[in-house]
Amino acid sequence: MSEKDPKTSQDLTIVVQTLLQQMQDKFQTMSDQIIGRIDEMSTRIDDLEKNISDLMSQAGVEESEEEIKVTETSGTA
Repeated sequence: MSEKDPKTSQDLTIVVQTLLQQMQDKFQTMSDQIIGRIDEMSTRIDDLEKNISDLMSQAGVEESEEEIKVTETSGTA
């Protein structure tokens, strides 16, 4: 056995606890990164929706839901 191999059950417990703590830290870091990316993507989607709405307004394509329903029920869609 090398000097770094656990020699007692207490040493083994410490090694296992250390490994579990390292894994937990890595998972927490990954979780934080994922949540950050989701938040960033949400912001980008909101910006994209606003830009599309602005472009539709500028192009005169904007229709209210009532106008769409009236056209669909009258059969002139």
